[in-house]
Amino acid sequence: MRPRQWVKNLFVAAPLVFSKNLTDLALAGRAGLAVLGFCLLSGAVYAFNDVRDAEGDRHHPSKRRRPIASGALGERTALVAAGLMAAVALAACASLSWPLLAVAAGYLANNLAYSLALKRVAFVDVTMIAVGFLLRVMAGGFAIDVPVSPWLLACTGLLASMLGFGKRAHELLQAEAAEIDARTTRASLAGYRVRHLRWAMTLLAVATSAAYALYTQDHHTVRFFGTRSLVFTLPFCLLGIARFSQIALWRGGDDSPTDAILRDPAFLLNLAAWAATVVFIIYGAR
Repeated sequence: MRPRQWVKNLFVAAPLVFSKNLTDLALAGRAGLAVLGFCLLSGAVYAFNDVRDAEGDRHHPSKRRRPIASGALGERTALVAAGLMAAVALAACASLSWPLLAVAAGYLANNLAYSLALKRVAFVDVTMIAVGFLLRVMAGGFAIDVPVSPWLLACTGLLASMLGFGKRAHELLQAEAAEIDARTTRASLAGYRVRHLRWAMTLLAVATSAAYALYTQDHHTVRFFGTRSLVFTLPFCLLGIARFSQIALWRGGDDSPTDAILRDPAFLLNLAAWAATVVFIIYGAR
């Protein structure tokens, strides 16, 4: 189920924070239930995906230690657990709102399409990952019945794409260092080149930073929050993007960069500082 990856589902709570409803216990509870539902959906998808990839994972330096690939967990057990988790998650979303259920079902369908076929197609695979993040944010809006800012969606899509390309670049560099054919670990890597991914990451980093900066100074943002001070959180975004790029492109190791940043003290400290500053500006500043 990879609970360490569930941090990605905090994107579901983003609309709660940026709609100034974080202190509303009723809405916070609804958002929390939606986050939990998406954690269960994520766990179901990971279990299903690992059954599909078990044979290939056995030839990967780190993925071969996964429970199904190593033989520690039976495939039938994993599939039954995945089905139960998906059913409970969808029921939880349905209890909150039908639009949320539709988005959750779309998220599940998106991930199943990715696992079954689309993850083997270069660039389409990363697009599907980005769509998954967008659906998380949309789900958060439907969970508490608030409209989601187009700027929030733009920043989410651009950032998720950059993270996806960074992971692919790291996998290519890892295969090159091990002197193995990258296609044996991930089929879509046949359509990628490191130099192209570096350019894509650079362009997406600039676009993400620009979109976030424009969001902080947008007329509707300033009027809603009553301040232009959100722009002071931009340096934290720049530092986070730079740190991820450094880990993805210039630091070795078996762990993917999206896993590595969750254990990187510098990245986590910067993320905590960004979150604290955002909350202070939105809720604490007068």
